[in-house]
Amino acid sequence: MTTGGSVSEPQRGLIHVYTGAGKGKTTAALGVAMRALGWGFRVCVVQFIKGYAQIGEARFAQELGDRLVLKQFAVDPTRHIDEAKLRERQEAAAAAMEFAEQTVAGGQYGLVILDEINNALHYGLIDTDRVLALIASKPHHVELILTGRNAPKPIIDAADYVTEMKLVKHPFEKGVAARKGIDF
Repeated sequence: MTTGGSVSEPQRGLIHVYTGAGKGKTTAALGVAMRALGWGFRVCVVQFIKGYAQIGEARFAQELGDRLVLKQFAVDPTRHIDEAKLRERQEAAAAAMEFAEQTVAGGQYGLVILDEINNALHYGLIDTDRVLALIASKPHHVELILTGRNAPKPIIDAADYVTEMKLVKHPFEKGVAARKGIDF
């Protein structure tokens, strides 16, 4: 089974948004991916902006072959986009969006995760209307997750699930750096 439903009657795919300043947006999306993989779905993760090139989920994806495809488009440990980086980030976001549109429209994945797409929207790297069009045109069976801080209201309105991660406490505040295997 590739989509999570039967061949004659695929299940309806819904839209999830994981947003907010707290840790756990990508982690929650990857938890759904793990569950989907367990049921035989194929999963694609499109990472718009990530802090590290070497991340645990990419290493894991390599072990699963085409059942879990992960493609990174921009790596930036600061995740801050200044004028010097703007053009480069716009090009990377455009390539990520094109890949996401083709991937979703192709319908070969039961779950597609657009990781950090909300950050790309927040920085104006891609157009909200383009993402809304992708949501509206997705095949019936495709489950779609959009992660990242600052999800715009139109994206929230289009979603079926919306979870906001609230930052209460984080070890970074005490100078603890991101840890391999836990944070990336």
